[in-house]
Amino acid sequence: MIKKSTTTLFIALSLLCIGLLSPLPQAEAGETLTLALRGEPADGFNPLMGWGRYGNPLFQSTLLKRDNDLQIRKDLATSYDYSPDSLVWTVTIRKDAKFSDGTPLTAKDVAFTFNKAKAAAGKVDLTSMKKAVASGKYTVELHLEHPDSTFINRLITLGIVPEHLYSSKYGRNPVGSGPFKMVSWVEGEQMSVVPNTHYYGPAPAFEKITFLYGDEDTMFAAAKAGQVDMVVVPAHLGNQNIPGMHVKAVKSVDNRALMFPSMKNEGKKTSEGAPIGNNVTSDPDIRKAVNRAIDRKLLVEGVLYGFGRPAYYVCDGLAWDNPANKIKDADPEGAKKILDAAGWKDTDGDGIREKNGQKAEFTIIYPADRSVRQGLALASADMLRDIGIKAHVTGKSWDEIKGLRHSNVIVYGWGAHDPMEIYHLYKSDLAGKGHMNAGFYSNPKVDEYLDKAVAAPSFEDSLKWWKKAQWDGETGSGSRGDSPWIWLVNLDHVYFISDNLDIGKSRVEPHGHGWPITANILEWKPKGSR
Repeated sequence: MIKKSTTTLFIALSLLCIGLLSPLPQAEAGETLTLALRGEPADGFNPLMGWGRYGNPLFQSTLLKRDNDLQIRKDLATSYDYSPDSLVWTVTIRKDAKFSDGTPLTAKDVAFTFNKAKAAAGKVDLTSMKKAVASGKYTVELHLEHPDSTFINRLITLGIVPEHLYSSKYGRNPVGSGPFKMVSWVEGEQMSVVPNTHYYGPAPAFEKITFLYGDEDTMFAAAKAGQVDMVVVPAHLGNQNIPGMHVKAVKSVDNRALMFPSMKNEGKKTSEGAPIGNNVTSDPDIRKAVNRAIDRKLLVEGVLYGFGRPAYYVCDGLAWDNPANKIKDADPEGAKKILDAAGWKDTDGDGIREKNGQKAEFTIIYPADRSVRQGLALASADMLRDIGIKAHVTGKSWDEIKGLRHSNVIVYGWGAHDPMEIYHLYKSDLAGKGHMNAGFYSNPKVDEYLDKAVAAPSFEDSLKWWKKAQWDGETGSGSRGDSPWIWLVNLDHVYFISDNLDIGKSRVEPHGHGWPITANILEWKPKGSR
């Protein structure tokens, strides 16, 4: 099913509606696979600017990769090791890798990519890397400023670009050693790819894949018209019926949470003039009571239409998650006891508790264009009313939220296959740096554990410290500890998929609804083929 533009799609839908066009057969061998998954990158298909952090990078290869069980496997790398002091990573790469223009990929390209990504200071976190050096034609050394147990994730997510072709326009015309090469890209409409004949791995099962870009309504209409083989949809459409397609709900750690300012309002402001602190949410007992009162299962059923699961921390179920985070929730009576013991009581009978003249009242802000976050905010406010906390709910633009995020409760979304996310959300010296630790949370013990996790000699050695940062039996950043974040739900990513398409085993997906499902795209094939 080849479409030259979104305009063509609109014409096809119109003809279908008046009976002049029949739905096209889907996902047959040798035909174009047509996908409506969103995920068009604003900065182009440039790994140095963040492309490929999740899902399949299509055009580029990475040194390492994750399998469908999220285990680390080799890709371009044939071996990797690090020095006893963990400051030098040595990676040997395969000798048969070529870019789609037929040029061999060497260690010089790997070193160039890492050095250029660091200099670009884009969405690739290479702050711990000092430099990358090609020590041989197929061997590269990655020198670190300090030990970093999470550095291995950069080897998994940073696609390698060709030094001889890289320029500021690379993202619009990518050339790489991945399984596909670009045929065309009409921004905002569609992008088409074909197999890279120089790719060292297994060949894709489809001769051409077209990715359509557009709004949810248009893409869903295209699916109902039989014009696409896969479409990602919001949860409220997941219970619809589309002939010739089936629903697939993919488990994720794409979570939604309430971020609570943890500092008191002492009149401080950021350098941009944004106020810092909140005299209600800075009380840990308020946060703990909220955590106890929220009925997460009800949020899943009522807001996500059953497509999700309760969330208790940012990394539920991943290797660095502490199971102790799973607390008893949907317990308003337990929440009331916490508030009573902390001195928050309704003395004037207006239904709102107060303490030392301060009403238990705050505002929950959600991005105005995010309906799921709106629903979660409204439902949470209703649950808090029952325990004597009044939460006002309002939607704002992201530009407005920038000036409000340090003094109000914000509905955020996170979720990654990288424990460094914990560091970014809870480390005190990152307070106020963009959306990282926006609530100015600080706990010296948590800071200590986070530093030990990063400085651990290996990823495996770091796991105990990540878990202790959440809860060590006495303190922590998680649900049993300070609770600066109230984690609500993990979304299921919902897709309609052609009955003729076999996409194999899907992995637990990160934040980024839509594109992550392409992570195993090389395993996709028409039903019945081998």
